[in-house]
Amino acid sequence: CFPSLQKREISNFDYLMYLNTLAGRSYNDYMQYPVFPWVLADYHSETLNLTDPHAFRDLSKPMGAQTVERKQKFIQRFNEVEKNLSAQCHYCTHYSSAIIVASYLVRMEPFTQTFCSLQGGGFDVADRMFHSVKSTWESASRDNMSDVRELTPEFFYLPEFLTNANHVELGCMQDGTVLGDVQLPPWADGDPHKFIFLHRQALESDYVSAHLHRWIDLIFGHKQHGSAAVEAVNTYHPYFYGDKMDLNNIKDPLIKGTILGFISNFGQIPKQV
Repeated sequence: CFPSLQKREISNFDYLMYLNTLAGRSYNDYMQYPVFPWVLADYHSETLNLTDPHAFRDLSKPMGAQTVERKQKFIQRFNEVEKNLSAQCHYCTHYSSAIIVASYLVRMEPFTQTFCSLQGGGFDVADRMFHSVKSTWESASRDNMSDVRELTPEFFYLPEFLTNANHVELGCMQDGTVLGDVQLPPWADGDPHKFIFLHRQALESDYVSAHLHRWIDLIFGHKQHGSAAVEAVNTYHPYFYGDKMDLNNIKDPLIKGTILGFISNFGQIPKQV
């Protein structure tokens, strides 16, 4: 399917950026920012072993199906069509949105001001701010049914977004921890540069190279919508599929405004490539 990847003529990072561009994603649009996958599942070991398959996330499954228990809960939601849902879907939140992007990059401008603007003028409750790679992975892959977020490209090349060099006052958590630099996995030894180096190595590893096409199918390919998406536990609220909705045929300005507001606030599925 992907001869350039198979022949190692292009890096996984460059190929993902190429796909994001084809799908209409851009650094210039926070609502359609480039989306990258979580590639690791090991954020607790002292040493990262990139030859161990268990160190990696299952790239064949969306974030909502990384554990059996969580997957079953989302399948149950899809089958029951809970009363508070307006449409049948697995997920009512998205894996990439303006607020997700700004929350990841909040320690750097202009994202600091962007985040505050999206939050109504201030920061979120400290415990909900991005402060730990490990806890964010656990939230998105296991613990929080409202969290299925993926990553941004910066996780693979920009150590600066992990440090609070601008001394932004992000608040204090309930356990008394004052938010500053992002807490890194033990294998990074507290060094953002080492984290980025190893994280990029993980992205370019043999394991990810052999399985990345499965994640691409979910985000950009044939498992993005329709029966294949249902089978893959990969369906989102219909409003997220902006290019599948003909807004020009919606005459009611209130409904049209609601859909556009939903998309701008909660994210949009990339164009299928």
